[in-house]
Amino acid sequence: MQSLKSASLIRRSLRISPFKSSYRSLTSLSTNALSNDSDDIVLVEGKACSRTAILNRPPVLNALNTAVGARLQKLYKSWEDNPDIGFVMLKGSERAFCAGGDIVSLYHLINEGNIEACKDFCRTVYGFIYHLGTYLKPHVFATPETLIGFHPDAGASFYLSHLPGYLGEYLALTGDKLNGVEMIGCGLATHYSLSARLPLLEEQLGKLVTDDPSVIETSLGTYSDVVYPDSTSVLHRIETLDKCFSHDTVEEIIDSLESEAAKSHDDWCASTLKKLKYVSPLSLKVSLRSIREGRYQTFDRCLVREYRMSLQGMSKQISNDFCEGVRARMVDKDLAPKALSFDYHDLYGLFLSRLKTAVEPSNLGTSIDGHGRSVFLPS
Repeated sequence: MQSLKSASLIRRSLRISPFKSSYRSLTSLSTNALSNDSDDIVLVEGKACSRTAILNRPPVLNALNTAVGARLQKLYKSWEDNPDIGFVMLKGSERAFCAGGDIVSLYHLINEGNIEACKDFCRTVYGFIYHLGTYLKPHVFATPETLIGFHPDAGASFYLSHLPGYLGEYLALTGDKLNGVEMIGCGLATHYSLSARLPLLEEQLGKLVTDDPSVIETSLGTYSDVVYPDSTSVLHRIETLDKCFSHDTVEEIIDSLESEAAKSHDDWCASTLKKLKYVSPLSLKVSLRSIREGRYQTFDRCLVREYRMSLQGMSKQISNDFCEGVRARMVDKDLAPKALSFDYHDLYGLFLSRLKTAVEPSNLGTSIDGHGRSVFLPS
């Protein structure tokens, strides 16, 4: 277990699902890991009025694959339909919550030309993320991409765009992560507990017989600790961050950071510039646009757009940045991506034009579940 953890309560009315430690970190698995179909990959604990799903793939930090997404979707649907279950919890086994998606397996599948398996992964995981973000019962979980030439996906453009100021733009473009204290500070999590108190918190939640979010929140508050971001936290840089990341284009953001660094000699500006100049320029432009569009779109529309963007990034029809980024960071680990799209102006225009002509997920919004909710089923 991590030394510090946060617990986040998702209310019935909430449509933001921070299903990650800030946004997804991604992990490496074997090439056939996307299709592991054992029920043991997600364990279940039953309590008085609750159910807990436990991600159970500790050797790979409980990373998501197609089978995990499918089993979670099945479990969550059955619990949502069960009137005897008041609320649901999600946690990871052993030392991690969830390392994110299996991008190394995707990398190998792409290179093998097996795009259908990649699509199946995206359809399954995006379907679960949509269900999680629109879940009708209280939901509690504990949590402890531009660097690979991709974009903030799986709903990230929705919830990052709703963070204070332009923090979402900063996080999406730099790939920085927030710790538990910072998640509390910016509203991504509701409660923070020291690791030593988590067993007591879980025991108390297990005794509850309720579906009332306020009762659950009171229990969380009983075992919560008051914490504040340390002096190095990005949350103490909000004024400078907003000044620089509020600009319309990546080029203007970089110019603003360079100007601020020259005037203030601020190490934070210099390190942020270094991060931006390391990653795929095409990915930066696509990610910035995604966050800006997400600010004015509903959760389901963000998922539709991100689903298209993900498939476009995996197709290699416009750029090989995704595969090369995975190779450099996760496969060969030389941290030296080759042939990234530095001639990105024309490629960016082509990327956007391909998105406009992409086939609409045909049955999004036309299939209604038993709760009167549209079902996310991208084609």
